[in-house]
Amino acid sequence: MTFEPDADELLDYLVPRYIINAIYGACIENSAGEQAARKTAMENATENADEMLANLSLSYNRARQAAITQELTEIIAGADAIG
Repeated sequence: MTFEPDADELLDYLVPRYIINAIYGACIENSAGEQAARKTAMENATENADEMLANLSLSYNRARQAAITQELTEIIAGADAIG
């Protein structure tokens, strides 16, 4: 039996291809890992911003309510002093 191409010729072709594909695969995995890390960072930033916005809205509403309560108290006290 004869095999064509011979083993040396086949290895000369396959080994460089294998190395190129292994390097390419490593580059693709690295890129995918980087994109996943960026996605995770952006999700965390979005969650933190949403939480910060909720806290600021709550603080604003509390301050507004305190100001309204203060004004009502002053109006009622003024009305009691007059009447």
